[in-house]
Amino acid sequence: MEKIRLTQFSHGGGCGCKIAPSVLSRIIAESALKTMPADLLVGIETSDDAAVYRLNDEQAIVATTDFFMPIVDDARDFGRIAATNALSDVYAMGGKPIFALAIVGMPVDKLPESVIRDILAGGDAVCAQAGIPIAGGHSIDTVEPIYGLVGLGVVHPRRVKKNSGARAGDVLILGKPLGIGILSAALKKGLLSAAGYDEMLRWTTQLNVTGVALSQMDAVHAVTDVTGFGLAGHLLEICRGSTLAATVDFARLPLIAEAALHVQAGIATGASTRNWTAYGAEVSIGGEEWRQKLITDPQTSGGLLVACAADAADAVLAAFRADGFGSAAVIGSFAAGVPHVTVV
Repeated sequence: MEKIRLTQFSHGGGCGCKIAPSVLSRIIAESALKTMPADLLVGIETSDDAAVYRLNDEQAIVATTDFFMPIVDDARDFGRIAATNALSDVYAMGGKPIFALAIVGMPVDKLPESVIRDILAGGDAVCAQAGIPIAGGHSIDTVEPIYGLVGLGVVHPRRVKKNSGARAGDVLILGKPLGIGILSAALKKGLLSAAGYDEMLRWTTQLNVTGVALSQMDAVHAVTDVTGFGLAGHLLEICRGSTLAATVDFARLPLIAEAALHVQAGIATGASTRNWTAYGAEVSIGGEEWRQKLITDPQTSGGLLVACAADAADAVLAAFRADGFGSAAVIGSFAAGVPHVTVV
């Protein structure tokens, strides 16, 4: 039987499927509750990674959902990537996952049941690694394959890490290297090497577990994860929420080596262009155009982005490295000013 290529069934893949940030902002502009419950510690007000609801003085629930269409052709790999990406939002809030629910939409007339089972098995494997069960979910028959999770976690109410708490003088740390969207574009063009695919899979399936340790550090002031809006887009969310300006040192950015080569050769995703159109007026990037494509590259299951006091940077980097994030690096800093990102 001819091998099934999952990406042939979808018009986009991974976090590149996200609605452009400017369009999304217009859609949800009237969605906010007029009166926020006192126990809803985090809602949609600063485009944070998950909702957080206080149960009592010691416990709060972290709730999020994330799902997308295939970024790779292998069914089990797709399931692993989607599940890792979904749980990242729990970790980004400082939460510890407790269980998940599966979101499944499949073209059942086009995909063999064995392929669908493999997608779900990939998600099961990641959740087992995170130490949680998939306790249920919902499935529908769709035109394109869709898989993801509702992720639920717990965190102490005073240990929640929002994307809006950065302070002037903080340094900026990125936990994973950039370039996942570029690698996915190269894959679709048949230009990605076997080693490049392995590197792509390595980072997209590495759980951002360091978020739990970061939640215990008072000197960590803000955390988010870098996904579909790219580094610039998610950093802008921190800047807007914290009313600060950020400067990024391009030379210090951790990059996936093959992605850097591909983007300099002109390979990028359409989502990168949409991202720049949405927020380019608030971002300044010097140098060649490919640097813009990299800074706006949609990351599927990307790294944690951390704002912390300068004297805590070594402790934060040590926490990342203890969890296997050897590429984690200080990439910039925050200062008082109009929300803006400058890449030098």
